[in-house]
Amino acid sequence: MKKLTTLAKTTAKTAAATALLSLLPYSSAMAADFNLRFAHFWPASSGVHAGFEAWGQSLETASDGRIKVEFYPSQTLAKAPQSYDAVKNRIADITATVQGYSANRFPLTQVVELPGLAKTATQGSCVIQSLYDEGLISSEYDDTHVLFLFTHGPGDIHTREKAIKTPEDLAGLKIRRPTTVVADMLEGLGAQPVGMPAPETYPSLQRGVIDGVAMPWEAMTSFRLNEQAKYHTELGLYTLSFVVTMNKGVYDSMPADLQQIVDQHSGKEWAQKQAVKFDELDAKGRAEAVAEGHEIITLEGGTENAAWKPVLDKATEGYLADLEGRGLAARDVFARAKALSLSCDN
Repeated sequence: MKKLTTLAKTTAKTAAATALLSLLPYSSAMAADFNLRFAHFWPASSGVHAGFEAWGQSLETASDGRIKVEFYPSQTLAKAPQSYDAVKNRIADITATVQGYSANRFPLTQVVELPGLAKTATQGSCVIQSLYDEGLISSEYDDTHVLFLFTHGPGDIHTREKAIKTPEDLAGLKIRRPTTVVADMLEGLGAQPVGMPAPETYPSLQRGVIDGVAMPWEAMTSFRLNEQAKYHTELGLYTLSFVVTMNKGVYDSMPADLQQIVDQHSGKEWAQKQAVKFDELDAKGRAEAVAEGHEIITLEGGTENAAWKPVLDKATEGYLADLEGRGLAARDVFARAKALSLSCDN
């Protein structure tokens, strides 16, 4: 009899717990239907990571917890140059990465890296997302499901021991470049471009492996590079593009209602949200350098400066001619990018 009473009490407790769980929000009562691994190379302490976390939290909330996003910052799941393939092969489910880290894979996309197209991340992100939405570069991403594209703000030159005021000041200096497009510009200016992902730049500067970096102000705070580089030359040399993309099979396996939620977290709105974060971080990185008493040289006219323009124009023409020689409509894309740059600058 005592055993029956105990059994009855246990059954009653189980029933009560089940009833209580049924009243809780879906996310608390049940495990997620999809656990998405989001890999990127920025530090977990960076503002860029915080922007991605905001995106992930919004996605989780909108799906009532049926989608959960797990973050793997600082290259913990995939190295920066391999991030796109990591998503394609489902080592990661989502990544944010630099297209130019995969040389010759996104040649039309990299048109936005050419000098003078964007003065801010919000402007550049409007340009690149529009190029994608209009179908001018979308075929380069057929092997993944693109969520949104964006750019950072103007990429400048930051050096350890020498102020850069003219192209001649770059002669022989080893300058980190993010992509081959930027490498051609730096080489034309007399520097020795050194390819490396952003996370490797701090120790390379510290050990004197490189003399400086081509990066936006955002990177100077995200990767703590203001600790190493004390001279900064603002000219808007380039604008680097990024893609946030998802494994195609994972997206295709989702029910229509969850696909719709993912779609609502894609496109221009989220490209702009991330761009705003980059513009804020540009301001922060520059303010840090000012507070530390660094020397900041702002070139009059930027890429239109008479001393710099001939080399940069030559690099632009060389890149477009090379793509045209490969049968790509590079000049059409570049012309549209320039037109969008004007309409996006509002």
